[in-house]
Amino acid sequence: MGGMTQKTRSRSRAARLALLVAVPALALTTACGGAADSSGGGVASVSNAPSTDQSKDGAAAAKGGAAKGKSAFYDAQMKFVQCMRKKITKDYPDPKLSGYLDWTKIDALQEEKGNDVAKGGRDGACAPEMQKAMQLEPPRDTQKDYESMLAHAKCMRANGVSKFSNPKLQDGNVIPGGSDTNPTAPDTDRESSAYKQARQACKDKLLDGLDGMQ
Repeated sequence: MGGMTQKTRSRSRAARLALLVAVPALALTTACGGAADSSGGGVASVSNAPSTDQSKDGAAAAKGGAAKGKSAFYDAQMKFVQCMRKKITKDYPDPKLSGYLDWTKIDALQEEKGNDVAKGGRDGACAPEMQKAMQLEPPRDTQKDYESMLAHAKCMRANGVSKFSNPKLQDGNVIPGGSDTNPTAPDTDRESSAYKQARQACKDKLLDGLDGMQ
């Protein structure tokens, strides 16, 4: 199949944004001190620190629980991947060791196979497996996710995508930044070489699980 169209790429990004909205993975577990200004780059005050009187045994138990959670998440993602291989394409890539899907490889596969590999597959063939994996995602640190997206947005602007906006903290969630696709503007056209070079230069700014969110 030919190269992915701009419309298809937009649907691919929308699919990942849908995952962000569908499951409150980035929800704050404590009060937020206010939303960040989208242009100023300020970081809202968020406290996710554990209680200072937590015992060593309690800390060890929490660590063990996190490890078990990651294992369950990875196993659930593998079931989703196996479903996609059986029902959609045998080339669907393994998840990363962290359990998160490898969107770089999925995007490349989507260019070849079309939009059937997005979301839960054609006609939602693997949607139940996808939803189960999403529900088992370990808790995320909202502040770190926000700072990661903010660093990525700044990097994109520094690499020529001048209209790439900052993420925001809103109602206990991280709202991704980004830029609207404009085929007439080289710095916002996702298919332009300048935009692709910026994404390549800034991809390491995003924490695992945030790739493709903005």
